[in-house]
Amino acid sequence: MKDYIVRATAAGAQIRAFAATTRNLVEQAREAHGTSPVATAALGRLLTAGAMMGTMLKGEKDLLTLQMKGDGPIHGITVTADSLARVKGYVDYPGVMLPPNGLGKLDVGGAIGNGMLTVIRDLGLKEPYVGQTILQTGEIAEDLTYYFAASEQIPSTVGLGVLMEKDNTVKRAGGFIIQLMPFAEDEIIEKLEENLKKMPSVTSILDEGKSPEELLAVVLDGIELEITDTVSTKFYCNCDKKRIEKAIISIGEKDIREMIEEGREIEVKCHFCNSAYSFSVEELKELLKKAKHR
Repeated sequence: MKDYIVRATAAGAQIRAFAATTRNLVEQAREAHGTSPVATAALGRLLTAGAMMGTMLKGEKDLLTLQMKGDGPIHGITVTADSLARVKGYVDYPGVMLPPNGLGKLDVGGAIGNGMLTVIRDLGLKEPYVGQTILQTGEIAEDLTYYFAASEQIPSTVGLGVLMEKDNTVKRAGGFIIQLMPFAEDEIIEKLEENLKKMPSVTSILDEGKSPEELLAVVLDGIELEITDTVSTKFYCNCDKKRIEKAIISIGEKDIREMIEEGREIEVKCHFCNSAYSFSVEELKELLKKAKHR
């Protein structure tokens, strides 16, 4: 199944809904970063949420960044997405191994621990919009549910899941975001709450091979649903050698000189996709000249 997101409304626009299948992009991230199963699950959930939240952006050049920083062994996860639902991301410590949690599942909450969720929306204005909330569980979906209610005052429910194969590749990944509009009637809210109480886990629904449309049909069972749009999503990094050059120039003359004095080629890796870029001593000398003229 290709990775894609559906956007929908329900109950005569009293609800707006998003659902995604993201197995391929999560597997691509796992391959790029060599993540352990628990780190794959954590990064995959946040990438899935980022892709769906990216489609909420209005402007073509708008960017969204999701950052979770905790006291658990993973330390942090960073994901960025654009309005075309192209996402990239990384975990600070990708090799973390943990025993399963009390439910026998990958212990994402334990890997992240206590900390903060930061949501940054760069809408091309002077200052980006920044919202912050304290992590509730570290399980990501619950933390985003809390963020929407506390920081954006939008009653929402978020469900995310990543299912691994026995060989630690990604079997399924996806999720949903459901948001209530201010004029949502009590009857609709009660029906949605009832559905959420009885629905199985996101991973078990994904494991049945259900599409995003079918996932929304489960969450919004008995509520009139209208799919309004389908958007493809993918793991995409816009790094290139020119961008890395700018980053090296920005660290300043002193550090570049030290690299040159070592007299050997250096390799710089992109955080987001792990692509490696090499710079010879001659190239570093050129960058030093540019740093002087900044």
